[in-house]
Amino acid sequence: MQDYPHHYRATANAAADANVEVTSPGLASIEAAPPTEFGGPGDLWSPETLLAAAVANCFVLSFRAIARASKLEWNALTCDVEAVLDREDRVTKFTRINERVVLDVPAGTDPKKARRLLDKAEQVCLITNSMTAEVTLEAEVRVAG
Repeated sequence: MQDYPHHYRATANAAADANVEVTSPGLASIEAAPPTEFGGPGDLWSPETLLAAAVANCFVLSFRAIARASKLEWNALTCDVEAVLDREDRVTKFTRINERVVLDVPAGTDPKKARRLLDKAEQVCLITNSMTAEVTLEAEVRVAG
């Protein structure tokens, strides 16, 4: 890993009546638009869905690193994120992040250890740690059998 600080770049470009093109050096560009809640088409990524995706992605990658360091074998992980946008004190912002996680582990795995590592992944996720929204984690560990 590189020393801190790390720097990440993204650029958004759009004409007045076109979708937004989001680019980052070395990555495929994506097309984005407002979500249906803000009058958009609902068929493209939006800043709101990208934020929810960033939370889910960060959780999975954080868990992967923690599981590797803890020598926990696992088969699959799904992290479903609901990011709740609301108004508080006349400011529109994300107020709650609900993470629903299902972890499949091999037979013989200690489900309590797996759950502790899921909790730790939620605690170290740099995306949610950078937000003021309340984060809840609902986790299920399924042991193959």
